[in-house]
Amino acid sequence: MEYRNLGNSGLRVSALCFGTATFGGTNGFEGWGHTQVKEANQLINLCLDEGVNLFDTADIYSQGDSESVLGKAIEGIRNKMLISTKATFPMGKDVNKYGSSRFHLIEACEASLKRLNTDHIDIYHMHGFDGNTPVEETLRTLDDLVTSGKVRYIACSNFSGWHLMKSLSVSERYGWNKYVAHQVYYSLLNRDYEWELMTLGIDQHIGSLIWSPLASGRLSGKYRRNAPIPKDSRIAAGTSTVPAAAAEEERLYKIVDELDVIAKETNKSVAQIALNWLLQRPTVSSIIVGARTEEQLKQNLQAMGWKLSAEQVKRLDEASVSPKAYPYWHQDERPELNSQIF
Repeated sequence: MEYRNLGNSGLRVSALCFGTATFGGTNGFEGWGHTQVKEANQLINLCLDEGVNLFDTADIYSQGDSESVLGKAIEGIRNKMLISTKATFPMGKDVNKYGSSRFHLIEACEASLKRLNTDHIDIYHMHGFDGNTPVEETLRTLDDLVTSGKVRYIACSNFSGWHLMKSLSVSERYGWNKYVAHQVYYSLLNRDYEWELMTLGIDQHIGSLIWSPLASGRLSGKYRRNAPIPKDSRIAAGTSTVPAAAAEEERLYKIVDELDVIAKETNKSVAQIALNWLLQRPTVSSIIVGARTEEQLKQNLQAMGWKLSAEQVKRLDEASVSPKAYPYWHQDERPELNSQIF
């Protein structure tokens, strides 16, 4: 296993992280998976044997049940791993059961600690930006949680560039702990992350943790021109994490066509190639992979230990290129003004 620094911190995380959104499978997450404690323990131990040291969850996954299953499954082995969890999204109907207010974050953190059966959270993410709460209130609260020892590092998820930059500026102004990482969606199918958030990450030394690296299974190798997405699948039903509007089919098939060619050249699976491409991108500290079975997990872990050639990476870059939004297409008309990040 390869280990990388998490952004501008001294924390070393495995290049592959195990995502536990499939744990629980209740309260609206039935389609994600139904992994319970015994199976979860087996998957976790397999990860540890392969050198994975980072495990990711969130309070909203199965409304706390994912954290609870994870907490029970790691009993006796908590000291062998790093745990990442998240807050901000609704955990009830009450008006103070969501957001990044001081009231909610303290309550959410305490609840996560209890469910995870631990005395600290290694990486605590704001799951999304709360436009109703002053940034200063959120960051001061997170700084207090770090000072208290309940949280080791703070991070964000699904922020825009200006949201993240404003937060970093406020933390610097007051001498508070800064976000060291940004959990983002990034895949061969959708490369919007590169336009602004990646360059921000390079400039500000923010590490990225990649969610849905296979575009909700679209890049798993199951789907291609002669094997389209089934109409009864989660993707077709619109319940996957990556919406259909962001995944135009012809673009997907063009990418998979090239993945198929490279799969034959490397004797690797389509999914392994898609993951390996991400492992070579700037700012990437860790890629979150999920699995419902041990075989799926073993296959994903085999994305490590080898590298696509520069020529193969270039072919995938060309197959997955997409039109940019303004002002990025305008900036690209003056390439001499762009930083060379690749």
